Amino acid sequence: MKRRNFLGAIAAFGLSGCGNRTGTVPPLPSYDALPELMPIRADVDRIFRVTVCLRPFRAAGPRLDVERVGDKTVVHNYGHGGSGWSLSWGSSSVAVEKAMAIGERNIAVIGCGALGLTSAILLQRAGAKVTIYAKERPPEVRSARATGSWTPDSRIALENSVSPEFPALWEKMCRYSFHTYESYLGLAGSPVEWTDRYTLSESPPEEMRANWRRFDTLGFAHYQDRVNDLTPHFQDLPPGSHPFPTRYAQRTSSLTFNIAGYSRQLVNDFLTEGGKIERVEFHSPSELKRLPEKVAINATGYGARALWQDESIVPVRGQIAWLIPQPEVNYGVLYKSLNILARRDGIVVQDSGKLGEMDGYNDSNEAPDRPAAESAVQVAAELFGRMSLRCRCRSL
Repeated sequence: MKRRNFLGAIAAFGLSGCGNRTGTVPPLPSYDALPELMPIRADVDRIFRVTVCLRPFRAAGPRLDVERVGDKTVVHNYGHGGSGWSLSWGSSSVAVEKAMAIGERNIAVIGCGALGLTSAILLQRAGAKVTIYAKERPPEVRSARATGSWTPDSRIALENSVSPEFPALWEKMCRYSFHTYESYLGLAGSPVEWTDRYTLSESPPEEMRANWRRFDTLGFAHYQDRVNDLTPHFQDLPPGSHPFPTRYAQRTSSLTFNIAGYSRQLVNDFLTEGGKIERVEFHSPSELKRLPEKVAINATGYGARALWQDESIVPVRGQIAWLIPQPEVNYGVLYKSLNILARRDGIVVQDSGKLGEMDGYNDSNEAPDRPAAESAVQVAAELFGRMSLRCRCRSL
C-alpha cells in the first residue's frame, strides 16, 4: 500500500511529555497502529564484533562490459558502491546474458561475494556448468560485512558521470533484483524479510534531508523515484502514536538481508545444483589463462581495483558495531548520524558521521576502530534509554 505522507502536518505538533496526544490530533487508523516496540539493549559490552567494509564505488556506475584477455572472454560485474546486495540479481542477469551469448556452457565466476554468487546461480539456471574461483568465500568476503538494507541507489554513481542510458539500466536491474528477492521471503531462517524502519529527528524531515544533501559535494546519483511503486512511502507519525523520544518520527518498510543466513542459502543453492567452489587467488588478469573455462564473469568487487588495476574504483569505508541480536526486536532506526538495524544475525549500528554519503569516501583503511564503535553505541544507548523511560511512562 502506498502512503503519501497523509499525516505530514501532524508532525509539526511535536512530542511533549509521555503519551502526548491532543484532541486536535487524530490517532493512526487501527490497521496502521504501531506494534509494541521493544528498546534495543545498546550496551557497549554487548558489542560482539566490529567490522569494516570497503564499498567499491565507480563514478560511471558498475562495470558490465566484455573484455578479451588472451584466449579468454571476461564479462565484468563489479563496482556497485553501496548497492551490491540490492542490485546483485539484476546486475548479474545483465552479465549472465552477455556471458551466455558467447556460446560456451562451461563458465567460470571470479569472486564469491554478492555478485559472484548471484552470477553463478543465474548461469546455472541458464544451463551453464559453473565453477567459482575465489580467494575467500562467505563469511570472509567483504560483502558479508554489509549493512543488509535494500539500498539500490546508495553510492551507485555520480549524476554527471553516467551515460544517458544508465538510469534506465539501473531501473531494469533494480526491478529484476526486487522481484527475485520476493522468492526468498518466508523461507526458513528468514534470509530476506520486510522490516519497519523509523527516521527520528528533532528537525523537520525536509530540513534533515537538506542537511545531508549539503555535504554531498560530488553529486551522487539518486534514482529511487523511478521505482517508488516497489516500497511504501514514508509515513509521518503523529504525537503519541509511537514510543520514540524525538519531535519528529517517520515510518516505512523495507527489505532486510540477514546476510549470514542469506549467504549460506546462496552457497547451498549453488552447490546443490552441481556447482564447485575452488579457492584461488589471482594477482593479474594474465593468470586467468590457467582456467579451463574460456568464459569468465569477473565479480571481484573492491578486489578488482588491484586485480584489474582499475583506478576508477574508489573505496568508501563503512564500519559496523554488531550488538547481540534480540529476537523481540525486528525494526530499524535512523537517528542523528546512526543507522541501526536489527537483523537475525546481529543488531547493526553504523555511524555515517556528519558527512552522510561522503563519509568514508576514498578511505581504504580496513582496520576496525573500536573507540568509534563504542561511541556510536553510546549514542544509541542515549536514544533507547529515553525510549525505555517513555515506554514505562506510557504504561502507567
